[in-house]
Amino acid sequence: MDEVDEGRVRNPTLKDVAALSGVSIATASKALNNRGQVHPDTRTRVLEAAHKIKFRPNPMAQGLLAGQTGTVGMLTDDLIGRFSIPILTGAEDAFGTGRMSVFLCDARGDSIRLQYHLQALLGRRVDGLIALGANTDPRRSLGRDLPVPVVYVYGPSDDPRDLSLVPDNVGAGVLAAQHLISTGRRRIAHVTGERGYVAARDRAAGISETLLAAGLDLVAGDAIYGSWSESWGRTSTLALLDQHPDLDGIICGNDQIARGALDILREKGINVPVDVAVMGFDNWETLTTESRPQLTSVDMNLEELGRQAAQRLFAAIDGEEQSGIESLPCRLVVRASTALES
Repeated sequence: MDEVDEGRVRNPTLKDVAALSGVSIATASKALNNRGQVHPDTRTRVLEAAHKIKFRPNPMAQGLLAGQTGTVGMLTDDLIGRFSIPILTGAEDAFGTGRMSVFLCDARGDSIRLQYHLQALLGRRVDGLIALGANTDPRRSLGRDLPVPVVYVYGPSDDPRDLSLVPDNVGAGVLAAQHLISTGRRRIAHVTGERGYVAARDRAAGISETLLAAGLDLVAGDAIYGSWSESWGRTSTLALLDQHPDLDGIICGNDQIARGALDILREKGINVPVDVAVMGFDNWETLTTESRPQLTSVDMNLEELGRQAAQRLFAAIDGEEQSGIESLPCRLVVRASTALES
């Protein structure tokens, strides 16, 4: 039997194709699977090399050689949250164009459940993983010894060697402050959620820096921290109106706080946006479009965040390693709560 094995003709491999065409295995994989940025001449050279040595992988082997079995795992701690769904939608859009399927697992913030799902996904031989945080605070890395690449999204990994994609919350704060300043507001307050959240502090930093650059100070001297609720929006707005009756703008840390602020201003007979402009963050359309008036908000571009995460995972599967935390820009959605009629 051993003699027969020794005499057996070895089937050509992707490594052989790469060596013959003078490219890396990752580049050969891209060229053969018509993916990634490959120069046409290089693609032709790889295809000719594959033909010359009669490289003929079956569909499953082709997927494996290309680093793909056609499946990707997504681990989340926020399956029912409004942040995870648009990120998943964006990722599935990108994966769909490459005919990839997504296994979605909700760890519910439980580390034991997380490890169970992780091992189950690896057992299914997924080609890569997207780890979706419940918030923008740093999260524990899944580790560097995994057999597949991982992209962290929304909540960054605490390991700088990992690749993490997050919303630019400082930039979001800048957008908000610039917008209210551009509408002529000069007595602006910032009411936000819990101080312990990185997103709250980052947005507050962007707002303060922008006002300072314009020669303005926040009403009350600093961001007013509390909870992420409409009730906090009502309570804080009452206090602001009592202590700062000349207030003309409120930037709220999320759309729920902003809804609470709008309730109080309406009860007090204060016109929005003529007397006081109000805006929020997150652009949760269930709240923003049903508000009276409709609410201006900073959209965190979560679907784009999901698309970018999927594209970066594709690149990692193809051997293009990346690391660090990348902040993606947000966008301003202007509605009636800040838009003065000309």
